Amino acid sequence: MSERLKDPNEMSFLDHLEDLRWHILRSFLAIVFFGSIAFVFKDFIFNKIIFGPKSVDFFTYKTLCELSNFFGLNDSFCIKEMPFRIQSRTMAGQFSAHIWTSIASGFIISFPYVLYQFWSFISPGLYQNEKKYARGFIFISSLLFFTGVLFGYYVICPLSINFLGNYTVSEEIFNDFDLSSYIGLVRASVLASGLIFELPIIIYFLTKIGLVTPEILVKYRKFALVGVLVLAAVITPPDVASQIIVAIPIVILYQISIYISKIVIKKKS
Repeated sequence: MSERLKDPNEMSFLDHLEDLRWHILRSFLAIVFFGSIAFVFKDFIFNKIIFGPKSVDFFTYKTLCELSNFFGLNDSFCIKEMPFRIQSRTMAGQFSAHIWTSIASGFIISFPYVLYQFWSFISPGLYQNEKKYARGFIFISSLLFFTGVLFGYYVICPLSINFLGNYTVSEEIFNDFDLSSYIGLVRASVLASGLIFELPIIIYFLTKIGLVTPEILVKYRKFALVGVLVLAAVITPPDVASQIIVAIPIVILYQISIYISKIVIKKKS
């Protein structure tokens, strides 16, 4: 394993590539390690987590039902059944789902370490006063990511499953969803939300390198709001309530990103 030179300015292009290779390798090994642990705990991962939103006793459905009764809407938002089944129609369907779910779980669990490797790679090019923010960067980024994962799992995922699972064009048709389709929806909802919640961090770095300014973010805020609504429409069921629920935190994150950009510009000046 190559040792990084103390002065990043003395490193050649090949040295940087070698350094990057080891950071990527460490991240990959961390994902594989935690993915292997997730692979062993198959019953918990699938029965409790993956298939959790399929149960009418899921936390989100019970909360909606309680809110419905609290506001005097009786059982308007209570989920009484999930009229669909999940099937595997290919020989390697269940094994493939097990492998990819374990990898996705490994990535989610090891995300703080992956961030640490990313920071270790870029830190030699930072000023000394910027390097001291490493812990804060990893903590805040991880917090945003895990918050997004929870939002995707407890909000986007159950809303999508409930809507699509109950949607029908005829009583002659019974919903039999393929295992890969169901898990793909859960995985996409969780990972997409986790990455979307990294928006303030992305804006921070874009402002840092001069590609984004607060004025640009404010100027194109209307277009950004349209983009948020389009994004919410893509990752949620096509009903207005679900889209609004998803759009609200994204709009808040965009506004936070504007303030972060202002702080970066102020410190630079």
